[in-house]
Amino acid sequence: MSFPSPFPEVDIPTASVYEYLFSGLGDADLDRVALTDAKSGRATTYRELVARIDTFAGALAARGVGVGDVIGLLAPNSSAFAVAFHGILRAGATATTINALFRAKDIAKQLTDAKATMLVTVAALLPQAEEGAAAAGIPADNLVVLDGAGRDTDGHPNAADLLAAGAAAPAVTFAPSSHLAALPYSSGTTGNPKGVMLTHRNLVANVAQIRPLHGMVADDVVLAVLPFFHIYGMTVLLNAALHARARLVIMPSFDLGEFLGNIAEHKCTIAFIAPPVAVALAKHPLVDEHDLSSLKVVMSGAAPLDADLGHAVAQRLDCRVVQGYGMSELSPVSHITPFDSGRLDMHVDAPLSSVGWTVSNAVSKIVDPETGAEIGVPAEGLSETGELLFKGPNVMAGYLNNDEATRATIDDDGWLHTGDLARVDAHGCVYIVDRLKELIKYKGYQVPPAELEAVLLSHPEIVDAAVVGVLDGEGEEVPKAFVVTQGDSALTDADVMEFVAGQVAPYKKVRQVEFIDAIPKSSSGKILRKDLK
Repeated sequence: MSFPSPFPEVDIPTASVYEYLFSGLGDADLDRVALTDAKSGRATTYRELVARIDTFAGALAARGVGVGDVIGLLAPNSSAFAVAFHGILRAGATATTINALFRAKDIAKQLTDAKATMLVTVAALLPQAEEGAAAAGIPADNLVVLDGAGRDTDGHPNAADLLAAGAAAPAVTFAPSSHLAALPYSSGTTGNPKGVMLTHRNLVANVAQIRPLHGMVADDVVLAVLPFFHIYGMTVLLNAALHARARLVIMPSFDLGEFLGNIAEHKCTIAFIAPPVAVALAKHPLVDEHDLSSLKVVMSGAAPLDADLGHAVAQRLDCRVVQGYGMSELSPVSHITPFDSGRLDMHVDAPLSSVGWTVSNAVSKIVDPETGAEIGVPAEGLSETGELLFKGPNVMAGYLNNDEATRATIDDDGWLHTGDLARVDAHGCVYIVDRLKELIKYKGYQVPPAELEAVLLSHPEIVDAAVVGVLDGEGEEVPKAFVVTQGDSALTDADVMEFVAGQVAPYKKVRQVEFIDAIPKSSSGKILRKDLK
């Protein structure tokens, strides 16, 4: 049977993202700092932010950009990214955000698939942006380099060129329920990346769904290191924090020393992370050199967080650690642990091994992946394992130009099939077991890689690990561990296999080990298992 959100319904206005985030700004909020670029220390108030967004939208409109156009945005986190992203949406266009680590070939592929007519980037990424834009048929005058030399120098307009005319923001009309705001591309960890069509209503709905559960307020200072080009950073950090009138301390990339230093310097109260950062927070000696006492909550997402690792972070930082769950196709949050762990609304703490409850205005269910039979919420304990399905206003409009993939993901009744295996407890908390497609089948038994990775990370000499299925000499799929150790470690493959074997069922044992320098991961922290395979 399905299980609805236990949280109160929220109002989801019929509004554009710009209207929803900024139309309610009062005089008291306008002069609050919205964004601080950590490296330069430059601060942008809400008054300045809205003015720059409007001016950017006006500049795009003056160049003929409007409803129906798609613009690529290739840049690391910065206040300029926030202005460009919301300026694109304010002009009525659609932003296809591009991974800042992409090479020219991948940039060209996304721009071409999205039918983008313009690319906005920064000078540091110009070589690959230039090559990618050219391959996608975008002329030099439509490649905007925000901090570049300018049109007269290299043929590419910069921010000054764009804003020189001082054009007013355009009056645009569109239906928020169907007009695309963002077109991120799925991570491609299990296949070819696909354009995820997210409407203005999708993005507005998801902020409305999570804001009461975050409990974020205007006095909060949020560390923003997760990339804004990824849906996690776009919605959970950028949009939700702006709606709360909080202050974002923006980092363009992750560096542990800078991460810790920014928390201490800016008195950050909330940090959103992915599990690889949790490993560093739990184990790295640098943590003890910084005053992190301002931190109230650390929220982990993008990949499953092992409970023991989460508790280690909470104990070391003396703050609450919670986790949530989502995917690009869900704008992205579908399940969440409130910042108080659920005490106020649910009168119980969500176990750290869970991703919390279904967000407001939505319904979940778990089905047997073989038979499709529904798995009910148990009276006590945990349910059987099955595929997690979800239905709500934050479900994408579909995959761009890919009806077959859309039909395979969203069924005729509107349920989105996540492809993740999950269980539910008697309180309605959901537990992610593993990716359906990433399960290792060993002699007929199902072996979840995430379970073995959690065991490996509990070893004091292992700083990171990933497990994939590989074929042995007899053609049998077996679990293989890729392990990153502490610099002075003398661990052998036999040591690793023995350590795991002592903690899991015999069929789940790691049977091959390879020591490597780093685990390949996407920008959102997901392990790129296809690269390891």
